[in-house]
Amino acid sequence: MQEGIGMLPLNKQKIEEVRERTAQVLNDLLISQRLVLQALGECDEKSYEQTKVPLKGINSKVEEIDQLIVAVLVRYSPEAKDLREMVAFLKITSSLQRIATNEKNYIKNMKICNPQTEAEIKKVIVDSLSINKCTIRALEYTIEMINEKEDKGKLHEIASKIDVEASKTDDIYGMIEKDMLQKMDVAHKLNEDYINLLKYIRKNLKIIDRLEDISAKIMFARVGGTL
Repeated sequence: MQEGIGMLPLNKQKIEEVRERTAQVLNDLLISQRLVLQALGECDEKSYEQTKVPLKGINSKVEEIDQLIVAVLVRYSPEAKDLREMVAFLKITSSLQRIATNEKNYIKNMKICNPQTEAEIKKVIVDSLSINKCTIRALEYTIEMINEKEDKGKLHEIASKIDVEASKTDDIYGMIEKDMLQKMDVAHKLNEDYINLLKYIRKNLKIIDRLEDISAKIMFARVGGTL
């Protein structure tokens, strides 16, 4: 029978709490990404404020996780495997803060999508939503990795799925960038709206890069290797 968290030794309870709190922050980021996808799909100005709600308090949540990790390290002298995991999670929290910052900046800039937006810009934004969908799947996989504590084969499988989603986003961005550059070449002039839009999309692209980094740290925590 699997032990519940209340039946675990106190140090194991604290380590499990670190995992759960980290998964909760990832879930907040996931909810925000889903709301962003909906808001941009509809180009709805009123929906943008809702996308920021799940991001409120993430910095304080991450700081609480850091404090919990430090308490585990100082008070309980965890064994080698648990020590490795706590060190990895201490680095993961830094990536979570960066993801939240990228998300906030992306939301702020993508408010350019509204009912008055040019049709050509709207088309690029709609095309870029495939990146958001990949990011959503990668967030779901990352939460799954946090919760998978034993099956190393399963962990490798999930990590590979995150890598696939990251590769897809690079391909999608590459196609969008190529198309926009070709349009500017045909017009024989730089289009500031296009250039800014590419910059905004890159902010979203960075999120999945951070998720790949988190995936690598989870693998270190559970399997070992170099961090």
